[in-house]
Amino acid sequence: MYTARKKIQKEKGLEPSEFEDSVAQAFFDLENSNQELKSDLKDLYINNAIQMDVAGNRKGSAVQRPRTRTLTAVHDGILEDVVYPAEIVGKRVRYRLDGAKIIKIFLDPKERNNTEYKLETFTAVYRRLCGKDVVFEYPVAENA
Repeated sequence: MYTARKKIQKEKGLEPSEFEDSVAQAFFDLENSNQELKSDLKDLYINNAIQMDVAGNRKGSAVQRPRTRTLTAVHDGILEDVVYPAEIVGKRVRYRLDGAKIIKIFLDPKERNNTEYKLETFTAVYRRLCGKDVVFEYPVAENA
């Protein structure tokens, strides 16, 4: 039987707290009551939920998700898929004075012949999928 307890994935031997049970129950109720959200919430689970005091008499909560479910991890996965079969050997983030952020991705120079003509396509596809500006380059080998 599928219950709210299935929404919590803890390490073996650890029991969820009351607050974690209530958060899991809320996700479970949303999944069962709203058909539009059912497919999105089906694979959602939590590892930990913390309730904390905020300024005044208010309370806040933080729900920790697995690293593979974070937006950054998803964007990194998309980036690796876009440049496949080339390998990413470096990544730099440049912040400009006007607040713009440019991500420089360095690809494996061994794959230069196979991927150099695709760099503009990589940039356009990643911008369309993730909404981020990226520049694909090959690292410059310094001769000492």
